[in-house]
Parts: sequence; C-alpha cells; structure tokens
Amino acid sequence: MTTRILTGITTTGTPHLGNYAGAIRPAIVASRASDVDSFYFLADYHALIKCDDPARIQRSRLEIAATWLACGLDTDKATFYRQSDIPEITELTWLLTCVSAKGLLNRAHAYKASVDKNLENGEDPDAGVTMGLYSYPVLMAADILMFNAHKVPVGRDQIQHVEMARDIGQRFNHLFGAGREFFTLPEAVIEEEVATLPGLDGRKMSKSYDNTIPLFGSAKQLKDAIARIVTDSRAPGEPKDPDNSHLFTLYQAFATPAQLAEFRAELLAGLAWGEAKQRLFQLLDNELGEAREKYHALIERPADLEDILLAGAAKARRIATPFLNELREAVGLRSFRASAQGAGEAKAKKATKSARFVSFREDDGSFRFRLLDADGEQLLLSSAFADGKTAGQVSKRLQSGDELDLRVEGETFGLWLDDEQVATSPAFADAAARDAAIQRLYAALAPQE
Repeated sequence: MTTRILTGITTTGTPHLGNYAGAIRPAIVASRASDVDSFYFLADYHALIKCDDPARIQRSRLEIAATWLACGLDTDKATFYRQSDIPEITELTWLLTCVSAKGLLNRAHAYKASVDKNLENGEDPDAGVTMGLYSYPVLMAADILMFNAHKVPVGRDQIQHVEMARDIGQRFNHLFGAGREFFTLPEAVIEEEVATLPGLDGRKMSKSYDNTIPLFGSAKQLKDAIARIVTDSRAPGEPKDPDNSHLFTLYQAFATPAQLAEFRAELLAGLAWGEAKQRLFQLLDNELGEAREKYHALIERPADLEDILLAGAAKARRIATPFLNELREAVGLRSFRASAQGAGEAKAKKATKSARFVSFREDDGSFRFRLLDADGEQLLLSSAFADGKTAGQVSKRLQSGDELDLRVEGETFGLWLDDEQVATSPAFADAAARDAAIQRLYAALAPQE
C-alpha cells in the first residue's frame, strides 16, 4: 500500500542549517521510498497570518523553493507546489469552516495563547486577533484533507492541528458521506530521531535567538559563523569532552560513523578548538558546496522556479479539481444539468441507487462530465469539450448499449469513441481494484430494462 505524506513549509524566513538537518534532508530522503507518495508545499497563505511584509514573504517563497530543489527534491516523484496556486484549497477551507465548531477552534493553542496574553495585559481578550489566526486550523485541515494524506510529519506544537483536521474531516464524512468516507483521517507523525541542532550559543538553532548557521551563504559566511560557536576554555593539547560540546553535536549530524569516531578520538587527544572548527567547516562545505551552487543558480533564474512550481500545481490540481467537484456535489452545490431527477427527488430515495452522469463547467469555459457508480465512486472523468451539447452527446452515446472500447494503461483505463479518447478513469490502488471498477462501469452503462 502506498502511504501519502504531506508537509507544508511556511514562507516567512530563510532556511538555515537546523531546518536542513531537522526537516528538509529527512523529508527528501523519505520521498525517495517506493511506497511513499509525497506532497510538499509552500504554505504561503499561512505566512499571511504571521507576516504583513510582502517583500519578505515573496523572498522567502523564492528561497525556500530554491532550497528544496537544490537539496535534491525530485519533482517527478514528489508533488511540490505553492498553496496559493491551488484555488481548490481555499474553497475547501470554506466547506470545512461550515462544519467546524466554534468551540473546537476556541481550543486552538495559538488562539488561546493570544487571548491569555491579552488578559495578562488587561486588554480585550480578542485584541489583535485576526480571523486568519483564529481559523488557521481550518486552513491547515484543508491542506491535509484535500489530498487525503495518511501521515503528516509535524513538531509537537502542531499535533493539535492534525487532530483537529481529523475531527473536521470526520464531521464532514458524517454529515455528507451517506456511507462514503470522503476524507482519510490523517495521523500526526512525530519524528523523534530527527536532529535538533544547537545554534552558535548552544540553544536550539533558531532565528529567534539569532544563533543560526546559514545554509547557503558563501563559504566565508559559513566559516565565520562556525568560528563564533561557543566552546569551553580548554587549551590546545588538553582533552576535550565531545559529549558536552555543541560543536561535536553539529559535526555528528553530518559525519559518517568513521568520521565521527576519528573526530571524537582527536578531541579526546587534545585537538585545538580552532582546528576542530576548521574540521566542521570542511565537513559542511563538502556536504553543502554542490547544493549551494545549485541554490544560487536557481535564485538567479526565478522564471525557472516559477515554471517548476506551476507544473507542481497542475499535478496537484489533477487530484484537487475532480475531488472538490465531488465535495461540492455532496453538500448540494450541483449542476442543474445533473438535476433531471430533481422533480423526482423524493423518488430518488428508493432503496436501490443507480449510476449517474454529473456534468460541470470548468473555469476555462469547457465542459466535462463524470460517471459515478451507485455508491458515488468516480468511474470516469471525461475530456474537456468546447460546449455542453457535445459533452451531452458523448454521454448519451456511452449509454446507447454499443460495445465499449476500453484501453487499460497501468492502474487506469481510458474510454474511446471513434478512435478518440473521451474519458479516463482515476488511478486505482492496484490491478484488482482497476478491474473491479471496469466491471462496475459495464454494469453502469448496461441498457436498462
């Protein structure tokens, strides 16, 4: 079974060495697994909650995108996109807002912290609280539920948001699922083994403490930062204590076992701190040098980054657009063309349900239809047609009882008329699921007695 993993990166700062070791590097390694389907996105809508400096947000989007690509993210395997390029996410946010209890959002940690701070200062409880901050958990739920992520790697401070996404998704399923689970309930993953690097002063590396080591600064900037790492006063020749050395902890995060053992032995033998810092610089420069060159080349070609991100958005929307259409139908936002049964709504409550065609119009003005089986599962999504009449004619031909021209490709199949592909199935989990769907398709299109 393929596990779908989703991670968002808020675009309010420049990645540093701690971000690389703690999040970027392990995520990229995980994305290479054959049984993983990875979704990584720039959470630029989330950034608007925390930052009102447009130039900073724009620069951060550029730097973070370049960082992930320079570090080796394979966009052919992973889906890499900007949150703001997926309009379906904001529409889903509203659908989820309409089923999210205010009491649930009142318990969100960020909102409660703001209220508590206001009360301590003798101010109105909601002073300075925006709706963005208050409804942040709903937007995060939309990010996760739109792509039905199984696992969401997060820090401990974000566990609550994943749990709220589960609650919101479960509520939607209960209200509108009619036996179908639209949303997979996500699981928060706390990666205990991921490195938390100390900064120059020994505290957690963080911009808040101004103790970071730049990830892709120049070699001189890297060397200068390492030179400022706080060490004890032991002189050259005196044994050093590796286990209580911030410098050794940083070295450990990037060294091979053999390199680490050699470095430990040298410290115990009295290696000078200045030489130890030079060893750390050489290790990091060797690891980051090639990626640094790629990073700066990407920064100088923002149009290339734009193309990559838009391609990622198109890839993501191939999932998001049809799924949102199903959700719109579930809540009652349906095309009138698909409501021929509207006059007989009461009769539609019969025990036996039938397959149905659902027509809709794309933003570009083209027309499509979906074929849903009796349980509401999508069997086909049509190609785009210039007008509704043509789309209707194709759907009628499919119901004529003529022999179907089905062509299987991997875990999907296409439907052809007059040597032209007119519809495609979703991608199924395996060949067995695909073949079962083909049987349901034949049943759905069989002439009715």
